[in-house]
Amino acid sequence: MNETMIPKQAMQLAGGYKVEEKNMIIKACGQCCESLKGMVRGNNHPFVEHPIGVAQIVADEIGLNADAVASVFIHEATRFNPALRASMDGQYPQDVLGMADNLNKISSIRPKDTRLQADNYRKLIVSYSKDPRVTLIKLADRLEVMRNLELLPKGSQMRKITETAMLYVPLAHKLGLYRMNSELEDLIFKYSEPEQYRTITNCLKATKKDRDILVNDFVMPLRDKLNKEGIRYTLKVRTKTAYSIWKKMQKQQVPFEKVYDVFAIRFIIDSPPEQEKMLCWKVYSLVTEEYEPDTARLRDWITNPKPNGYESLHTTVKNRNGIAVEVQIRTVRMDEIAEKGNAAHWLYKGIERDSELDTWLAGVRNMLESPDTLQDSALNEFKFDEIFVFTPNEDLRKLPEGSTVLDFAFDIHSNLGIKCSAGKVNGKIVPIREKLKTGDVVEVITNKNQNPTSDWLNFVVTSKARSKIRQKLKEDEFKLATAGKEILDRRLKNSKLEISDEEMHRFMKKHNLKTINEIYAAIGNGDIDFADVKEFITSGKESPRIVVSEGKILPQPEKDNGGYLLIGDGLGNVDYKMAKCCNPVYGDEVFGFVTVNGGIKIHRMSCPNASRLIENYPYRIQKVRWRENVTSGSFQTAIRVVIDGEYSIGDKVLAAIGQFNVSVRSFNIVPSQRRSEIGSLEMTARLAVPSNRELDKVIQTIKKMRGVSSVSRISNFQ
Repeated sequence: MNETMIPKQAMQLAGGYKVEEKNMIIKACGQCCESLKGMVRGNNHPFVEHPIGVAQIVADEIGLNADAVASVFIHEATRFNPALRASMDGQYPQDVLGMADNLNKISSIRPKDTRLQADNYRKLIVSYSKDPRVTLIKLADRLEVMRNLELLPKGSQMRKITETAMLYVPLAHKLGLYRMNSELEDLIFKYSEPEQYRTITNCLKATKKDRDILVNDFVMPLRDKLNKEGIRYTLKVRTKTAYSIWKKMQKQQVPFEKVYDVFAIRFIIDSPPEQEKMLCWKVYSLVTEEYEPDTARLRDWITNPKPNGYESLHTTVKNRNGIAVEVQIRTVRMDEIAEKGNAAHWLYKGIERDSELDTWLAGVRNMLESPDTLQDSALNEFKFDEIFVFTPNEDLRKLPEGSTVLDFAFDIHSNLGIKCSAGKVNGKIVPIREKLKTGDVVEVITNKNQNPTSDWLNFVVTSKARSKIRQKLKEDEFKLATAGKEILDRRLKNSKLEISDEEMHRFMKKHNLKTINEIYAAIGNGDIDFADVKEFITSGKESPRIVVSEGKILPQPEKDNGGYLLIGDGLGNVDYKMAKCCNPVYGDEVFGFVTVNGGIKIHRMSCPNASRLIENYPYRIQKVRWRENVTSGSFQTAIRVVIDGEYSIGDKVLAAIGQFNVSVRSFNIVPSQRRSEIGSLEMTARLAVPSNRELDKVIQTIKKMRGVSSVSRISNFQ
């Protein structure tokens, strides 16, 4: 193929190699372009952009040689055109073709074929990776896919996220590819928790200026000392990924501003091999002379490197303002290993296979084939809040962490859950409360005489299971309540007695029951005898009066929002308003934006406009926070509920809202106009709420209702 037909990115990539290597890459890329002609990605760009992106990662980010780059193109050219492979023998070195063949075998694996169990899937990849470059190329392939995940259909996105979390993240970690590991985690977080991801990234943008000032003040007194010692170094500031920050927020139960190690200052020393340790410790001594160290947080991975080859000194010191700052000290060689992995640093850069390579290969294969290493260490470090299990037909089911056999049964079908009496997990019979783990193959055992009990609610974790169990218990309770009411009415009539609504509520309170139906059900099943009711009516004992509403939702007057926010330093009296584009509620992560004529507008950090305002007008961003001791108030917000059922479900939604300290301002139910929701109803409700915590209770309650397919908060409403 003429070189003018090769994409510019591929030509630039090939230009960094020797002539014969460049020619091999261009030839392989040309065959790839020809084989993939007419194929496009989700954005209608040529599909060949994918192998070019993978090749760039392989060469530039992992550091493999021309053979590995060429194998990427041959792999993509032949996996869609197997007949082309037969003509390539003799055109390329055998190890290049071997890598491409093995990559084709891995690509032919479908999660359903292997049940996507991490152990089996990992072992299968290793069986195709006699050359460890295959594993590294596969990691590069997955990184390129995750960077362009929005190009895939929604169903494929979830599958890719699942595979990446289960296999590729821990694999990158074990191989020491920390930069790749962190980026994969962040991409999973971005698509799994989009609002949380957006909030944290916007917080990082909003606080960048403060971090820059802190770093400059920290490094300034050290520059002269380092120069005086003749130490040549490069300074890097490593900011934690959004996922790492979110994980720490979850673990410590703190907001963004309470995460103190958002970034680390890294000294990368230019040092000859024989002076590496000496110079690293010299820099450490200069840093700790200037700032107070926390010796408990010293990590010496120079004297004792990690098994994957990671070397660095980590410590935490306090600056003059008492702020904790993480400091990392390493050499250029150590930094390259940390960024690209130990294998990429010395492997396949013109070095022939020798005993050192064989030793590394044996170590990688042992690590990958071990049933424990990944599961017990790296995989546990990635705390994914979901598990992935399989039906006997090898269908993948996603469940929350901690789910049981009973949760699985309800996830398959409600009737299966109601009649579930036991389960088979990986062929072994287990009780319904048995907790599941990723990779389990689960079969449900039913019994036609089985019925839910209230004890089931003590161990199920999915909202669907809880909702269906409660629904069934209420149906049974309703039957008992109907019978109990008939018994009570008949006995009262025979005894010529009456019981008022007020007396009924007092009786309900006496027996610690929450609803009148529970009283009727207790009478129906014999837990409460009519003699108890008769004695209560005739005893004349007074109880505190209970006022019960008639089921109407009464709107409450709005309270003034003034005084709920603390703005900047000494600006507490500045006029401010809640932005209409996102309508913040007390407790939301917020920031202030100084407008030209309208004072300060308060926006949510997850506001659709937040990123644009923070990036384009940083000088108009004002720090704000909510007062801690606010006892009352009312904030405007709205929710959107998608209903798969009759209009009457709207009444049940309103009744559910009425259980909380929330007022309904207005609501509307119309057929949904969204293409994906044809046949569904859309209910929009404007609410007045005291805080986002109360709003979350409302949303979670509605989500559990039968007939409701989704509930979401509306940012912008009229």
